[in-house]
Amino acid sequence: MAFPGAVADREAADYVLVGAPLDISTTFQPGTRFGPERVRRFARTFDDYDRRTDLFFSERGVHDAGDLRAWDDASGYLDHLGGTLADAARDDAVPITLGGEHTVTAAGVRATDPDVLVTLDAHLDLRDAYDDNPWSHASVCRRALDGDPGEATLSSVDGTADRLVVLGGRTGSPEEWERAEDSDVTVVPPEDVAAWEPEFADEDVYLSIDIDGADPSVAPGTGTMEPFGLSSREMRDVVRQVAPHSVGCDAVEVNDRDDGQAAALAGKLVREFVYSREYSE
Repeated sequence: MAFPGAVADREAADYVLVGAPLDISTTFQPGTRFGPERVRRFARTFDDYDRRTDLFFSERGVHDAGDLRAWDDASGYLDHLGGTLADAARDDAVPITLGGEHTVTAAGVRATDPDVLVTLDAHLDLRDAYDDNPWSHASVCRRALDGDPGEATLSSVDGTADRLVVLGGRTGSPEEWERAEDSDVTVVPPEDVAAWEPEFADEDVYLSIDIDGADPSVAPGTGTMEPFGLSSREMRDVVRQVAPHSVGCDAVEVNDRDDGQAAALAGKLVREFVYSREYSE
């Protein structure tokens, strides 16, 4: 099932959507392998027309390339995914990834080589490794900033972000908070997100929407729930602000442990990304 309204041919697409059902390092509640399918499924109820922008989603040039089947070698899968996303970017299309665990963001960053990575996330994801795994979902922002660890490389794509902005960040290890004190990291706690204003100048941005940035009461279908999070409207407003500056986007960490709340929110935010990026032009 394609994402509703993603009806453009690949050759003519302005946006290429790829499902990335990676689910090998998820903690506490696995199930992100079902995320892409659920996001598509629960987006079926949305109207094609958006009143705010006066745009129809089906006319925005979105192509759904389907899922890129995952396997149990994270660096190999990210290499393959990164090449697919880079192909879209080379064709002047904006890659949009439906996760899958947050690790897939590393492929998106390396495919688009942004100046800034902006994440909506409860977690800092700045561990150098989690359970001795440098390709854990808990390490994705560290990989996006500091590159590949040791001998592990992503041969097809080699971009990193110059700085990181974590919106809604509210938990992390001592090591992560120490890394977050460096000048290339900004953490905006949930209570300050509504007042946050982006300062990107001419920088290219990659936007990663980790659904656990939302409060669990809003999106319980995720692996590592963290209370005291963002409302759906706060997440929407961030997407509207960041999308006009973005060269790529993903929505990640949706699983099958709720009645569709997390998937519906992720799907709606993806649509907001497209509408807002188009509306700014």
